[in-house]
Amino acid sequence: MLMANPATLRNLVTRYETLRSTHARLGTPESRRQLEDVSYTLCVTTGTRAVPDALAAAAARLHAEPSAASPGPADVQLTA
Repeated sequence: MLMANPATLRNLVTRYETLRSTHARLGTPESRRQLEDVSYTLCVTTGTRAVPDALAAAAARLHAEPSAASPGPADVQLTA
């Protein structure tokens, strides 16, 4: 299965949360459409069919990623 880039997942989750708040506040057709669009994209990206499942999958994927503070294999410098 293809895995989404962690930065992409973080951006989608942040965008979803922002749009959910915006739609709750405004309740306009435009805010609803934007929320539906990001919800769909989040579900497709995580291979799920419901937003709660997509958010849980994104959280699990992001939690499994090594933190930016710990060096990965490409960050380790070898000395001779």
